[in-house]
Amino acid sequence: MNDLVTSREAPRRDFIKAAAGALSATALSGYAAGSDTIRVGVIGCGGRGEAAAMNAMNADKGIRIVAMADIRLDRVQEKRAALKLKYPGQVAVDDDHCFKGFDGYKHVIESSDVVIIANAAKFHPLHLKAAIAAGKHVFVEKPHAIDPYGINMVRAACEMAAGKGLCVMSGLQSRYHPGYQETMKRVHEGAIGDIVAIQETWLRPPYVMYQRAPGLTEVEYQASNQYHFHWLCGDDVPQTLIHNLDRASWAMRNTAPVRAWGMGGRSTLKGEIYGDVFDHHAVVYEFENGVRIYAYCRTIDDCYNENSSLIMGTKGRCDLLRLRIEGETNWQHPGPQGKDNAYDLEHVALFSAIRAGKPVNCRDYMVRSTLITLMGQFSCNSGKSVTWEQISNSDYCHLPRPEDVRPGTDAPVKPGPDGSYPVFFTPGVSKLL
Repeated sequence: MNDLVTSREAPRRDFIKAAAGALSATALSGYAAGSDTIRVGVIGCGGRGEAAAMNAMNADKGIRIVAMADIRLDRVQEKRAALKLKYPGQVAVDDDHCFKGFDGYKHVIESSDVVIIANAAKFHPLHLKAAIAAGKHVFVEKPHAIDPYGINMVRAACEMAAGKGLCVMSGLQSRYHPGYQETMKRVHEGAIGDIVAIQETWLRPPYVMYQRAPGLTEVEYQASNQYHFHWLCGDDVPQTLIHNLDRASWAMRNTAPVRAWGMGGRSTLKGEIYGDVFDHHAVVYEFENGVRIYAYCRTIDDCYNENSSLIMGTKGRCDLLRLRIEGETNWQHPGPQGKDNAYDLEHVALFSAIRAGKPVNCRDYMVRSTLITLMGQFSCNSGKSVTWEQISNSDYCHLPRPEDVRPGTDAPVKPGPDGSYPVFFTPGVSKLL
């Protein structure tokens, strides 16, 4: 796979880290191919956590889901029942291993060999770091962080994992899609000539909205409706366009842009359930060789929708999601479009690596693609251009820090008199970095 860090890199590390990696690899090899049980815990029981648990069980029949956590206990119980119905032989979560609240992740980590992190992105870096420190393998959903403070923690955790011989699998599943792999290979071999521009688009209605449940504090409610509060999700460029921008960086041979500038705001969404996020963004990314990425996302009802990754070259065009190349070379992937389940295949790669004792670590593109999205989001929020150097060298954090959040924590945004939340950032006024 592109850009993955494996145990073969251990000679480049110091003796202590190499020794730690060797010990962990020995432990890894105790899992025979599909025969021994691997205990998996799930942090975050929204739709993505449930789906990732199913992907894990599809990938390896030896998987047993043994612990689950969420801000809300009713959500844990609901997802446990749904998973048990579909996978009766692989779900073994008793009542004592259903955890709730901001500290529930600690108990999941204690109970598991592999941890699935699929809760509010605010907490992904903290929970990744805790799981690796405890010696557990990790699947971590995107976005991997929502600010430089978080991505610095992710980078350090991935380095720790490499030293311990532990796996870190990213939720950026495009890298594991066989059709995308073949199409991208042809792009890199020159099927469309030199890349001159890339258009990345994801336009859709608002998604995954949860009404306020009785008994929750303000910060618990916001955490339970995570996709609609900037301090928890990072807003739509890192939350949604990260898949598109990861593919764009892959097309650019795993490089990063030197500068980004963008615009965004909120034109339509009103009401408590929509939180404080923007409902539209547009970002231009500039690369050192002059190539530009034009990236768009929007979450408004009753509008034109599109999800696409279009790569324009001197000799043609690649429609990556349709697995198609047009121009001097005309080619269509022969396999069934959309049927290659990259969500399952990334878990196949993870659990195969665990059983073989050959750790997989997606650090490089996890960090780079997340930082690319942060460049764009910070530009939209502030109205300023943001350079790769600025975002890479920053330690800015959207407060409160994840480790400081408790049920009684003062939420950084509060509803107004009409119940709606004010937009947190104002382009041209808000100062970031």
